[in-house]
Amino acid sequence: MSNAHYENFPVASPLLPKSMRAPVRVIYAFARSADDLADEGDAPPEERIRALLTYEAELDRIDQGQKPESRLFQDVAATLATYQLDTHYLRALLSAFRQDVGQTRYPTFDALLDYCRRSANPVGRIMLSLFGNTSASAFQQSDAICSALQIINFLQDVAIDWDKSRIYLPQEDLQRFGVNEEQIAAQRVDDHWRALMAFEVQRARAMMLSGAPLALHIRGRLGWELRLIVQGGLRILEKIEAVGYDVFRARPTLKKRDWLLIFWRALRFAN
Repeated sequence: MSNAHYENFPVASPLLPKSMRAPVRVIYAFARSADDLADEGDAPPEERIRALLTYEAELDRIDQGQKPESRLFQDVAATLATYQLDTHYLRALLSAFRQDVGQTRYPTFDALLDYCRRSANPVGRIMLSLFGNTSASAFQQSDAICSALQIINFLQDVAIDWDKSRIYLPQEDLQRFGVNEEQIAAQRVDDHWRALMAFEVQRARAMMLSGAPLALHIRGRLGWELRLIVQGGLRILEKIEAVGYDVFRARPTLKKRDWLLIFWRALRFAN
């Protein structure tokens, strides 16, 4: 997962109650540092896997009632105990990060969704659990939002991922629209590429909108945070369309003017 991904999630945001910022920071520190072990620097794959296995070992200590060795995991253990969470979601994240070390292509959209189920969805479920929202419907809508955010990040980062020898666009979609890896390497934007990206954008938008009602059902500051997250993801999709799907030369990002629009849309969305 790219560095930008977790920035799409609330990270001790001022919108969150002050009492909740510490546990959110702990979960973020776990996810961010584990993601970096898998994705950053020039360490060989076997060294990355070993580093991630040390994280697994620390989670094992937590599950066995032992004191973790590192300060990070001592904080993780305290957070899990305070909010009565287990290590399941954290282990799911580690599973996705290990997959990133060795898998660089996804044959189908279902395979990509399975990756998102472990790389993105646990973050949303943890956030809901911290706030005591653990209904099946809330989890389902949260999963849709989180998977959409992950996929939107992939659409933003086609060029960045290519430089890391990765392609997150499903291989079945590339074949369907007549796009090959040589075209991605050459950063060639033609009718085939635009048709492919238009399809991916519309699917991500539909997924995001399917989860969007959660932002209205959740009360308080977390609900407002979710409204901004949903509108931010939708705005990125608009910006991908606005550059004619040329994410190679104009990676869509959110600027100050975009955030003003996002806040305005969040207000309208709430009414």
